[in-house]
Amino acid sequence: MHSNWEHIIPQAPPPPGEIIEALEATTTTREFYQEVEYREDFDRYCQWYYETADRHRQEMQKMLGDFNLLGWFLRGRH
Repeated sequence: MHSNWEHIIPQAPPPPGEIIEALEATTTTREFYQEVEYREDFDRYCQWYYETADRHRQEMQKMLGDFNLLGWFLRGRH
């Protein structure tokens, strides 16, 4: 058939096996990229968590070395 008529006269649909294979490939590709995105997000979260925990440990060590002014005022109340 002439190429100018291809947009007017539809071609025969692909066999069902090809359609299923194409859909499976598309689904697998989408799931793969979703998994990659999930793992990258999780890695970023873990990095943030460890940095925050480390900062909190440093702040706690600093606070343990500070003078307990509130405890000094509340000492007689207990």
